[in-house]
Amino acid sequence: MPTELLSIQPGELQFQFEIRKQVACSLQLSNTTDSPVAFKVKTTSPKKYCVRPNTGLVSPNGTCYITVTMQAQREAPPDMQCKDKFLVQSVVVPEGFKEQDITQELFNKESGKEVLETKLRVIYVAPPRPPSPVHEEPAEEAIQAGDMDSIDQAFYDSGKGLNELKLKLEEKKSQIAKLTEEKKAALQKTQQLQQEIASLRANSGGKMAFEQKTASGYSFLFILIVGLVGISLGYFLRS
Repeated sequence: MPTELLSIQPGELQFQFEIRKQVACSLQLSNTTDSPVAFKVKTTSPKKYCVRPNTGLVSPNGTCYITVTMQAQREAPPDMQCKDKFLVQSVVVPEGFKEQDITQELFNKESGKEVLETKLRVIYVAPPRPPSPVHEEPAEEAIQAGDMDSIDQAFYDSGKGLNELKLKLEEKKSQIAKLTEEKKAALQKTQQLQQEIASLRANSGGKMAFEQKTASGYSFLFILIVGLVGISLGYFLRS
């Protein structure tokens, strides 16, 4: 009787346990014989785990991969200890055997078949701790190291940077004040030009009206004079 049909790696199921999170791990089944081997995976907690595929066929000297998914758990077990177990059953099948032919009876030892079984335990592993988001300032690192020269240099660099920032701020304020004055002068110039244009328009309109009125008066006077001359000529001719 062979001692092993399938080489199973790893030799235990390790889950990186996190509360309310679904986690998974993988198994590799390698056929160590020159014959096809059928397998079936069982667990003591079938509602807690999902095995895909839970049955299958491994070709001679071939390999099959299985994914075991643990459903999200509401709480962690005491001391992160797990009592769940998995069992991998394997049996040699004849050439031409297909996966759809795999049944529960195939792994029944009472039928006289040589069914090998490998037990796997479950181990919970705590997730890695995230790195600390707090970073020490150079001055604090220098204090811990006892390097006073580094401390002085750190404070000198910080003060120098602050002075440069103040100078740049004053320069920007001066530029803003200058631009404000230029804008104010431009607005005053614009208003003055608008007033001059309005005055020119008013004067131009009065001159035109006067010229029109004068031209009209001269025409009426000319007609009146011509009429008087005509009347006088008629009077003298009659007499």
